[in-house]
Amino acid sequence: MTAIYEINTLVWLNELTARYGRPVTLGEVPEEVWDEVARPGIDAVWLMGVWERSPAGLEIALRNEELLSSFRHALPDLATGDIAGSPYCVRNYVVDPGIGGPAGLAEARARLAARGVRLILDHVPNHVAPDHPWLTERPDCLVHGTADDLARDPEAFLKAGDQVYARGRDPYFPPWPDVVQLNAFADDLRAAAVETLVSIGDQADGVRCDMAMLLMNDVFAKTWGHRAGAAPAEDFWSYVIPKVREHHPDLLFVAEAYWDLEWALQQQGFDHCYDKRLYDRLVHEDAESVRAHLRADLGYQRRLVRFLENHDEPRAATVLPGDRERAAAVAVATLPGATLWHEGQFEGRRVRLPVFLSRRPQEPADEALHDFYDRLVTATAHVREGDWQLLDCAGWPDNDTHRNLLAWSWSAGQDRYVVVINYSDRPAQGRIPLPWTDLRGRSCTLAELLDENTYDREGDELAGPGLFVALDPWHWHLLSVRR
Repeated sequence: MTAIYEINTLVWLNELTARYGRPVTLGEVPEEVWDEVARPGIDAVWLMGVWERSPAGLEIALRNEELLSSFRHALPDLATGDIAGSPYCVRNYVVDPGIGGPAGLAEARARLAARGVRLILDHVPNHVAPDHPWLTERPDCLVHGTADDLARDPEAFLKAGDQVYARGRDPYFPPWPDVVQLNAFADDLRAAAVETLVSIGDQADGVRCDMAMLLMNDVFAKTWGHRAGAAPAEDFWSYVIPKVREHHPDLLFVAEAYWDLEWALQQQGFDHCYDKRLYDRLVHEDAESVRAHLRADLGYQRRLVRFLENHDEPRAATVLPGDRERAAAVAVATLPGATLWHEGQFEGRRVRLPVFLSRRPQEPADEALHDFYDRLVTATAHVREGDWQLLDCAGWPDNDTHRNLLAWSWSAGQDRYVVVINYSDRPAQGRIPLPWTDLRGRSCTLAELLDENTYDREGDELAGPGLFVALDPWHWHLLSVRR
Protein backbone atom coordinates (compact mmCIF):
# COMPACT_ATOMS: atom_id res chain seq x y z
CA MET A 1 0.00 0.00 0.00
CA THR A 2 1.13 3.56 -0.65
CA ALA A 3 0.45 6.81 1.19
CA ILE A 4 1.16 9.84 -1.03
CA TYR A 5 1.63 13.37 0.28
CA GLU A 6 0.96 16.14 -2.26
CA ILE A 7 2.86 19.43 -1.91
CA ASN A 8 2.28 22.63 -3.89
CA THR A 9 6.01 23.06 -4.49
CA LEU A 10 6.17 26.77 -5.29
CA VAL A 11 3.95 27.85 -2.39
CA TRP A 12 5.78 25.53 -0.01
CA LEU A 13 9.22 26.84 -0.96
CA ASN A 14 8.07 30.45 -0.68
CA GLU A 15 6.76 29.78 2.81
CA LEU A 16 10.01 28.06 3.77
CA THR A 17 11.88 31.12 2.45
CA ALA A 18 9.82 33.32 4.77
CA ARG A 19 10.22 30.89 7.67
CA TYR A 20 14.01 30.72 7.45
CA GLY A 21 14.66 34.28 6.32
CA ARG A 22 16.70 33.19 3.29
CA PRO A 23 15.96 31.80 -0.17
CA VAL A 24 15.03 28.11 0.00
CA THR A 25 15.00 26.06 -3.18
CA LEU A 26 14.58 22.31 -3.56
CA GLY A 27 18.26 21.71 -2.99
CA GLU A 28 18.30 23.82 0.16
CA VAL A 29 15.34 22.47 2.14
CA PRO A 30 16.55 21.92 5.73
CA GLU A 31 16.75 18.38 7.05
CA GLU A 32 14.14 19.04 9.74
CA VAL A 33 11.66 20.04 7.04
CA TRP A 34 12.24 16.79 5.15
CA ASP A 35 11.65 15.01 8.47
CA GLU A 36 8.30 16.82 8.78
CA VAL A 37 7.30 15.89 5.23
CA ALA A 38 8.54 12.29 5.24
CA ARG A 39 6.83 11.46 8.51
CA PRO A 40 6.17 7.84 9.48
CA GLY A 41 3.29 6.57 7.36
CA ILE A 42 4.20 8.55 4.22
CA ASP A 43 5.61 6.42 1.39
CA ALA A 44 5.77 8.95 -1.46
CA VAL A 45 5.86 12.73 -1.89
CA TRP A 46 4.24 14.30 -4.93
CA LEU A 47 5.97 17.61 -5.66
CA MET A 48 3.25 19.26 -7.72
CA GLY A 49 4.33 21.96 -10.15
CA VAL A 50 8.09 21.61 -10.62
CA TRP A 51 8.26 22.06 -14.42
CA GLU A 52 8.85 25.33 -16.28
CA ARG A 53 5.63 27.33 -16.42
CA SER A 54 4.71 29.13 -19.60
CA PRO A 55 5.21 32.91 -19.94
CA ALA A 56 2.69 32.87 -22.79
CA GLY A 57 0.21 31.03 -20.60
CA LEU A 58 0.77 33.55 -17.82
CA GLU A 59 -0.02 36.44 -20.17
CA ILE A 60 -3.28 34.75 -21.12
CA ALA A 61 -4.17 34.22 -17.44
CA LEU A 62 -3.50 37.87 -16.63
CA ARG A 63 -6.05 38.89 -19.27
CA ASN A 64 -8.73 36.43 -18.11
CA GLU A 65 -11.11 38.19 -15.74
CA GLU A 66 -12.79 34.95 -14.66
CA LEU A 67 -9.45 33.54 -13.55
CA LEU A 68 -8.43 36.82 -11.89
CA SER A 69 -11.69 36.84 -9.95
CA SER A 70 -11.01 33.32 -8.65
CA PHE A 71 -7.51 34.41 -7.63
CA ARG A 72 -8.86 37.38 -5.66
CA HIS A 73 -11.48 35.20 -4.01
CA ALA A 74 -8.78 32.87 -2.69
CA LEU A 75 -6.24 35.61 -1.92
CA PRO A 76 -7.99 38.94 -1.20
CA ASP A 77 -4.70 40.91 -1.08
CA LEU A 78 -3.61 39.49 -4.44
CA ALA A 79 -0.67 41.18 -6.16
CA THR A 80 0.43 40.59 -9.74
CA GLY A 81 3.60 38.95 -8.47
CA ASP A 82 1.53 36.26 -6.77
CA ILE A 83 0.40 34.92 -10.17
CA ALA A 84 2.99 32.45 -11.42
CA GLY A 85 0.99 30.78 -14.17
CA SER A 86 -0.43 27.28 -14.25
CA PRO A 87 1.82 24.28 -13.53
CA TYR A 88 -0.42 22.42 -15.98
CA CYS A 89 0.50 24.85 -18.75
CA VAL A 90 3.97 23.35 -19.19
CA ARG A 91 6.55 25.30 -21.20
CA ASN A 92 9.04 22.45 -20.99
CA TYR A 93 9.64 19.35 -18.88
CA VAL A 94 12.67 20.90 -17.22
CA VAL A 95 12.66 21.78 -13.53
CA ASP A 96 12.11 25.51 -13.12
CA PRO A 97 15.42 27.20 -12.23
CA GLY A 98 13.58 29.42 -9.76
CA ILE A 99 12.88 26.43 -7.51
CA GLY A 100 16.32 24.87 -7.86
CA GLY A 101 16.49 23.41 -11.35
CA PRO A 102 17.40 19.77 -12.09
CA ALA A 103 20.20 19.74 -9.50
CA GLY A 104 17.84 20.93 -6.77
CA LEU A 105 15.29 18.27 -7.68
CA ALA A 106 17.98 15.59 -7.61
CA GLU A 107 18.98 16.72 -4.12
CA ALA A 108 15.36 16.64 -2.95
CA ARG A 109 14.93 13.14 -4.35
CA ALA A 110 18.07 12.02 -2.53
CA ARG A 111 16.85 13.49 0.77
CA LEU A 112 13.53 11.66 0.39
CA ALA A 113 15.21 8.41 -0.63
CA ALA A 114 17.39 8.56 2.48
CA ARG A 115 14.13 8.45 4.45
CA GLY A 116 12.69 5.58 2.41
CA VAL A 117 10.23 7.85 0.57
CA ARG A 118 9.67 7.93 -3.20
CA LEU A 119 9.28 11.06 -5.34
CA ILE A 120 6.31 11.56 -7.70
CA LEU A 121 6.13 14.26 -10.39
CA ASP A 122 3.46 15.43 -12.83
CA HIS A 123 2.97 14.63 -16.48
CA VAL A 124 0.33 16.49 -18.52
CA PRO A 125 -0.37 14.19 -21.49
CA ASN A 126 -3.33 16.03 -23.02
CA HIS A 127 -1.92 19.48 -23.78
CA VAL A 128 1.08 21.81 -23.72
CA ALA A 129 1.67 25.55 -23.43
CA PRO A 130 1.34 27.73 -26.55
CA ASP A 131 5.09 28.40 -26.38
CA HIS A 132 6.11 24.76 -25.92
CA PRO A 133 8.89 23.74 -28.35
CA TRP A 134 6.70 21.07 -29.96
CA LEU A 135 4.58 23.72 -31.71
CA THR A 136 7.54 24.50 -33.95
CA GLU A 137 9.71 21.40 -33.66
CA ARG A 138 7.07 18.63 -33.68
CA PRO A 139 3.81 20.11 -35.01
CA ASP A 140 2.49 16.65 -35.92
CA CYS A 141 2.04 16.04 -32.18
CA LEU A 142 -0.85 18.52 -32.07
CA VAL A 143 -4.46 18.80 -33.21
CA HIS A 144 -4.62 21.26 -36.11
CA GLY A 145 -7.30 23.63 -37.27
CA THR A 146 -7.81 25.92 -40.23
CA ALA A 147 -7.99 29.66 -40.76
CA ASP A 148 -11.77 29.25 -41.06
CA ASP A 149 -11.87 27.45 -37.69
CA LEU A 150 -9.96 30.31 -36.10
CA ALA A 151 -12.24 32.95 -37.62
CA ARG A 152 -15.37 31.06 -36.64
CA ASP A 153 -14.35 30.08 -33.10
CA PRO A 154 -11.32 31.98 -31.74
CA GLU A 155 -12.04 30.64 -28.24
CA ALA A 156 -11.33 27.10 -29.46
CA PHE A 157 -8.37 27.73 -31.79
CA LEU A 158 -5.21 29.80 -31.85
CA LYS A 159 -2.51 30.69 -34.34
CA ALA A 160 1.16 30.00 -33.65
CA GLY A 161 3.57 30.90 -36.44
CA ASP A 162 1.86 29.91 -39.66
CA GLN A 163 -0.14 27.08 -38.04
CA VAL A 164 -3.61 27.00 -36.48
CA TYR A 165 -4.01 24.67 -33.50
CA ALA A 166 -6.92 23.59 -31.32
CA ARG A 167 -6.91 24.73 -27.72
CA GLY A 168 -6.86 21.94 -25.15
CA ARG A 169 -10.14 20.72 -23.71
CA ASP A 170 -12.09 17.86 -22.27
CA PRO A 171 -15.43 16.93 -23.84
CA TYR A 172 -17.62 18.40 -21.09
CA PHE A 173 -16.21 21.93 -20.74
CA PRO A 174 -15.21 24.85 -22.95
CA PRO A 175 -11.61 24.89 -24.18
CA TRP A 176 -8.89 25.94 -21.77
CA PRO A 177 -7.60 29.32 -22.97
CA ASP A 178 -3.91 28.81 -22.15
CA VAL A 179 -3.04 25.39 -23.64
CA VAL A 180 -2.79 23.63 -27.00
CA GLN A 181 -4.26 20.20 -27.68
CA LEU A 182 -2.02 17.19 -28.28
CA ASN A 183 -3.16 14.46 -30.64
CA ALA A 184 -3.35 11.12 -28.86
CA PHE A 185 -3.73 9.32 -32.20
CA ALA A 186 -0.52 10.73 -33.71
CA ASP A 187 2.50 8.45 -33.87
CA ASP A 188 4.75 11.45 -33.27
CA LEU A 189 2.94 12.34 -30.06
CA ARG A 190 3.15 8.80 -28.76
CA ALA A 191 6.89 8.73 -29.39
CA ALA A 192 7.30 12.15 -27.78
CA ALA A 193 5.26 11.06 -24.74
CA VAL A 194 7.51 8.04 -24.26
CA GLU A 195 10.59 10.28 -24.43
CA THR A 196 9.09 12.71 -21.94
CA LEU A 197 8.07 10.01 -19.47
CA VAL A 198 11.45 8.30 -19.71
CA SER A 199 13.01 11.68 -18.86
CA ILE A 200 10.66 12.07 -15.89
CA GLY A 201 11.57 8.55 -14.82
CA ASP A 202 15.23 9.60 -14.82
CA GLN A 203 14.31 12.21 -12.19
CA ALA A 204 11.60 10.57 -10.09
CA ASP A 205 10.17 7.29 -8.83
CA GLY A 206 6.61 7.86 -9.99
CA VAL A 207 4.47 10.00 -12.26
CA ARG A 208 0.98 11.36 -11.76
CA CYS A 209 -0.69 11.67 -15.16
CA ASP A 210 -3.11 14.57 -15.36
CA MET A 211 -6.59 13.77 -16.75
CA ALA A 212 -5.28 10.45 -18.04
CA MET A 213 -8.62 9.28 -19.42
CA LEU A 214 -8.68 12.05 -22.05
CA LEU A 215 -6.08 10.13 -24.10
CA MET A 216 -8.06 6.88 -24.24
CA ASN A 217 -9.11 5.98 -27.79
CA ASP A 218 -12.86 6.11 -27.19
CA VAL A 219 -12.77 9.37 -25.23
CA PHE A 220 -10.38 11.08 -27.65
CA ALA A 221 -12.40 10.06 -30.68
CA LYS A 222 -15.61 11.40 -29.14
CA THR A 223 -13.90 14.66 -28.22
CA TRP A 224 -12.07 15.37 -31.48
CA GLY A 225 -13.77 13.34 -34.22
CA HIS A 226 -12.27 13.72 -37.68
CA ARG A 227 -9.66 16.24 -36.50
CA ALA A 228 -7.77 13.47 -34.69
CA GLY A 229 -7.61 11.15 -37.68
CA ALA A 230 -8.12 7.40 -37.51
CA ALA A 231 -7.83 5.77 -34.10
CA PRO A 232 -4.81 3.46 -33.77
CA ALA A 233 -5.45 -0.18 -33.02
CA GLU A 234 -3.68 0.18 -29.67
CA ASP A 235 -4.82 2.55 -26.94
CA PHE A 236 -2.51 5.43 -25.96
CA TRP A 237 -1.51 4.16 -22.53
CA SER A 238 -1.30 0.52 -23.62
CA TYR A 239 1.34 1.68 -26.08
CA VAL A 240 3.17 4.25 -23.97
CA ILE A 241 3.49 2.65 -20.53
CA PRO A 242 5.23 -0.60 -21.59
CA LYS A 243 7.75 1.37 -23.65
CA VAL A 244 8.54 3.62 -20.68
CA ARG A 245 8.93 0.59 -18.44
CA GLU A 246 11.57 -0.81 -20.76
CA HIS A 247 13.71 1.98 -19.28
CA HIS A 248 12.14 2.31 -15.83
CA PRO A 249 10.45 -0.98 -14.88
CA ASP A 250 9.57 0.21 -11.37
CA LEU A 251 8.23 3.65 -12.27
CA LEU A 252 4.90 4.14 -10.45
CA PHE A 253 2.10 5.30 -12.77
CA VAL A 254 -0.79 7.14 -11.09
CA ALA A 255 -3.77 8.29 -13.16
CA GLU A 256 -6.03 11.20 -12.41
CA ALA A 257 -9.18 9.50 -13.69
CA TYR A 258 -12.92 10.15 -13.74
CA TRP A 259 -16.10 8.94 -15.47
CA ASP A 260 -15.82 5.37 -14.10
CA LEU A 261 -12.84 4.64 -16.36
CA GLU A 262 -10.55 3.57 -13.54
CA TRP A 263 -10.76 -0.15 -14.31
CA ALA A 264 -10.01 0.39 -17.99
CA LEU A 265 -6.97 2.52 -17.15
CA GLN A 266 -5.72 -0.11 -14.73
CA GLN A 267 -5.94 -2.64 -17.55
CA GLN A 268 -3.92 -0.28 -19.76
CA GLY A 269 -1.03 -0.24 -17.30
CA PHE A 270 -1.65 2.21 -14.48
CA ASP A 271 -0.66 1.11 -10.99
CA HIS A 272 -3.22 3.39 -9.32
CA CYS A 273 -6.18 5.51 -10.40
CA TYR A 274 -8.06 8.22 -8.51
CA ASP A 275 -11.16 6.95 -6.68
CA LYS A 276 -13.38 9.97 -7.27
CA ARG A 277 -16.47 7.82 -6.81
CA LEU A 278 -15.55 7.08 -3.18
CA TYR A 279 -14.79 10.77 -2.60
CA ASP A 280 -18.26 11.73 -3.85
CA ARG A 281 -19.92 9.11 -1.67
CA LEU A 282 -18.04 10.17 1.45
CA VAL A 283 -18.82 13.85 0.88
CA HIS A 284 -22.38 13.66 -0.43
CA GLU A 285 -23.87 10.26 0.42
CA ASP A 286 -24.24 7.82 3.32
CA ALA A 287 -22.80 4.63 4.78
CA GLU A 288 -24.95 2.36 2.58
CA SER A 289 -23.55 4.05 -0.52
CA VAL A 290 -19.96 3.76 0.71
CA ARG A 291 -20.47 0.09 1.62
CA ALA A 292 -21.84 -0.66 -1.86
CA HIS A 293 -18.72 0.91 -3.36
CA LEU A 294 -16.49 -1.26 -1.19
CA ARG A 295 -18.02 -4.48 -2.52
CA ALA A 296 -16.07 -4.05 -5.76
CA ASP A 297 -13.41 -6.58 -6.76
CA LEU A 298 -10.51 -6.44 -4.30
CA GLY A 299 -7.88 -6.50 -7.05
CA TYR A 300 -9.48 -3.38 -8.49
CA GLN A 301 -9.70 -1.68 -5.10
CA ARG A 302 -6.04 -2.27 -4.33
CA ARG A 303 -5.17 -0.09 -7.33
CA LEU A 304 -7.32 2.92 -6.40
CA VAL A 305 -6.19 6.19 -4.79
CA ARG A 306 -8.46 7.20 -1.90
CA PHE A 307 -8.54 10.89 -0.96
CA LEU A 308 -10.53 13.60 0.79
CA GLU A 309 -8.90 16.49 -1.03
CA ASN A 310 -6.26 17.42 -3.58
CA HIS A 311 -5.49 20.63 -5.45
CA ASP A 312 -8.58 20.18 -7.66
CA GLU A 313 -11.10 19.58 -4.85
CA PRO A 314 -12.41 21.86 -2.10
CA ARG A 315 -10.59 21.65 1.19
CA ALA A 316 -11.90 18.78 3.31
CA ALA A 317 -12.50 21.11 6.26
CA THR A 318 -15.12 22.98 4.20
CA VAL A 319 -17.07 20.00 2.85
CA LEU A 320 -16.62 17.54 5.73
CA PRO A 321 -17.17 19.62 8.84
CA GLY A 322 -16.05 18.56 12.30
CA ASP A 323 -16.05 14.89 13.19
CA ARG A 324 -17.29 13.87 9.73
CA GLU A 325 -13.84 14.69 8.31
CA ARG A 326 -12.20 12.53 10.97
CA ALA A 327 -14.53 9.63 10.24
CA ALA A 328 -13.87 9.91 6.50
CA ALA A 329 -10.13 10.16 7.13
CA VAL A 330 -10.15 6.95 9.17
CA ALA A 331 -11.89 5.30 6.22
CA VAL A 332 -9.48 6.40 3.49
CA ALA A 333 -6.47 5.67 5.72
CA THR A 334 -7.52 2.05 6.31
CA LEU A 335 -9.01 0.93 2.99
CA PRO A 336 -7.10 -1.13 0.42
CA GLY A 337 -5.33 0.92 -2.21
CA ALA A 338 -3.25 4.07 -2.01
CA THR A 339 -4.10 7.10 0.11
CA LEU A 340 -3.52 10.66 -1.06
CA TRP A 341 -3.01 13.35 1.58
CA HIS A 342 -2.80 17.03 0.61
CA GLU A 343 -0.42 19.52 2.23
CA GLY A 344 -2.52 21.80 4.45
CA GLN A 345 -5.20 19.15 5.01
CA PHE A 346 -3.70 18.11 8.33
CA GLU A 347 -3.78 21.71 9.58
CA GLY A 348 -7.41 22.23 8.57
CA ARG A 349 -6.83 24.79 5.83
CA ARG A 350 -10.10 25.93 4.26
CA VAL A 351 -9.04 27.94 1.19
CA ARG A 352 -8.60 25.98 -2.02
CA LEU A 353 -5.78 27.81 -3.74
CA PRO A 354 -5.81 28.13 -7.54
CA VAL A 355 -2.70 26.39 -8.86
CA PHE A 356 -1.70 29.58 -10.68
CA LEU A 357 -0.75 31.31 -7.41
CA SER A 358 2.58 31.26 -5.60
CA ARG A 359 1.21 32.53 -2.27
CA ARG A 360 -1.74 31.53 -0.14
CA PRO A 361 -3.53 33.37 2.68
CA GLN A 362 -2.50 32.84 6.25
CA GLU A 363 -4.90 30.57 8.12
CA PRO A 364 -4.74 29.50 11.77
CA ALA A 365 -3.86 25.85 12.20
CA ASP A 366 -6.42 23.56 13.80
CA GLU A 367 -4.10 22.02 16.38
CA ALA A 368 -6.58 19.34 17.46
CA LEU A 369 -7.07 18.23 13.85
CA HIS A 370 -3.32 18.27 13.27
CA ASP A 371 -2.79 16.03 16.29
CA PHE A 372 -5.50 13.65 15.02
CA TYR A 373 -3.86 13.32 11.60
CA ASP A 374 -0.41 12.87 13.13
CA ARG A 375 -1.71 9.94 15.14
CA LEU A 376 -3.78 8.50 12.30
CA VAL A 377 -1.05 8.55 9.64
CA THR A 378 1.49 7.03 12.03
CA ALA A 379 -0.87 4.44 13.48
CA THR A 380 -2.09 3.17 10.12
CA ALA A 381 1.37 2.83 8.56
CA HIS A 382 1.34 -0.94 9.11
CA VAL A 383 -2.40 -1.64 9.37
CA ARG A 384 -2.98 -2.10 5.64
CA GLU A 385 -0.95 -5.26 5.21
CA GLY A 386 -2.15 -8.75 4.43
CA ASP A 387 -5.79 -9.60 3.81
CA TRP A 388 -8.62 -7.06 3.82
CA GLN A 389 -12.25 -8.02 4.32
CA LEU A 390 -15.47 -6.00 4.37
CA LEU A 391 -17.44 -7.05 7.46
CA ASP A 392 -21.17 -7.45 7.97
CA CYS A 393 -23.00 -5.38 10.58
CA ALA A 394 -26.06 -6.79 12.32
CA GLY A 395 -28.75 -5.07 14.37
CA TRP A 396 -32.10 -5.72 16.01
CA PRO A 397 -35.73 -5.52 14.83
CA ASP A 398 -36.32 -2.33 16.80
CA ASN A 399 -32.94 -0.74 15.99
CA ASP A 400 -31.66 -0.45 12.43
CA THR A 401 -28.89 2.05 13.17
CA HIS A 402 -26.36 -0.68 12.33
CA ARG A 403 -26.97 0.32 8.71
CA ASN A 404 -24.91 3.43 9.43
CA LEU A 405 -21.87 1.39 10.48
CA LEU A 406 -18.98 0.67 8.15
CA ALA A 407 -16.66 -2.16 9.19
CA TRP A 408 -13.68 -4.02 7.80
CA SER A 409 -10.68 -6.00 8.98
CA TRP A 410 -7.02 -6.52 8.11
CA SER A 411 -4.97 -9.57 8.99
CA ALA A 412 -1.37 -10.57 8.37
CA GLY A 413 -0.31 -13.53 10.49
CA GLN A 414 -0.95 -12.61 14.11
CA ASP A 415 -1.41 -8.91 13.27
CA ARG A 416 -5.13 -8.27 13.15
CA TYR A 417 -7.06 -5.02 13.00
CA VAL A 418 -10.71 -4.02 12.96
CA VAL A 419 -12.14 -0.70 11.77
CA VAL A 420 -15.70 0.33 12.64
CA ILE A 421 -17.06 3.76 11.69
CA ASN A 422 -20.42 5.32 12.43
CA TYR A 423 -20.80 7.27 9.23
CA SER A 424 -23.91 9.18 10.24
CA ASP A 425 -25.12 12.13 12.30
CA ARG A 426 -26.90 10.00 14.92
CA PRO A 427 -25.80 7.31 17.40
CA ALA A 428 -25.46 3.80 16.00
CA GLN A 429 -25.31 0.35 17.59
CA GLY A 430 -24.67 -3.06 16.13
CA ARG A 431 -22.71 -6.28 16.21
CA ILE A 432 -19.84 -7.11 13.85
CA PRO A 433 -18.83 -10.79 13.68
CA LEU A 434 -15.06 -10.98 13.29
CA PRO A 435 -13.71 -13.37 10.61
CA TRP A 436 -11.17 -15.24 12.75
CA THR A 437 -12.51 -18.57 14.03
CA ASP A 438 -9.31 -19.23 16.01
CA LEU A 439 -10.44 -16.58 18.50
CA ARG A 440 -12.96 -19.08 19.91
CA GLY A 441 -12.15 -20.38 23.36
CA ARG A 442 -9.71 -17.53 24.05
CA SER A 443 -9.80 -14.19 25.77
CA CYS A 444 -8.91 -11.24 23.58
CA THR A 445 -7.71 -7.70 24.12
CA LEU A 446 -8.83 -4.97 21.72
CA ALA A 447 -6.67 -1.84 21.81
CA GLU A 448 -7.50 1.50 20.20
CA LEU A 449 -4.68 2.67 17.94
CA LEU A 450 -5.41 6.38 18.33
CA ASP A 451 -5.69 6.48 22.12
CA GLU A 452 -4.93 4.29 25.12
CA ASN A 453 -8.31 2.61 25.55
CA THR A 454 -8.40 -1.19 25.68
CA TYR A 455 -11.28 -3.65 25.90
CA ASP A 456 -11.24 -7.29 27.06
CA ARG A 457 -13.64 -9.54 25.18
CA GLU A 458 -14.20 -13.27 24.82
CA GLY A 459 -13.30 -14.78 21.47
CA ASP A 460 -16.50 -16.82 21.38
CA GLU A 461 -18.47 -13.58 21.37
CA LEU A 462 -16.26 -11.88 18.77
CA ALA A 463 -16.35 -14.80 16.32
CA GLY A 464 -19.99 -15.65 17.12
CA PRO A 465 -22.63 -12.96 17.55
CA GLY A 466 -19.89 -10.40 17.02
CA LEU A 467 -18.23 -7.37 18.54
CA PHE A 468 -20.85 -5.09 20.09
CA VAL A 469 -20.34 -1.42 19.26
CA ALA A 470 -22.21 1.73 20.28
CA LEU A 471 -20.77 4.79 18.58
CA ASP A 472 -21.66 8.47 18.71
CA PRO A 473 -22.22 10.32 15.41
CA TRP A 474 -19.14 10.27 13.14
CA HIS A 475 -17.10 8.27 15.69
CA TRP A 476 -15.09 5.12 15.12
CA HIS A 477 -13.05 2.27 16.52
CA LEU A 478 -9.61 1.57 15.07
CA LEU A 479 -8.57 -1.56 16.95
CA SER A 480 -5.80 -4.09 17.12
CA VAL A 481 -6.99 -7.55 18.17
CA ARG A 482 -4.73 -9.69 20.34
CA ARG A 483 -5.47 -13.16 21.61
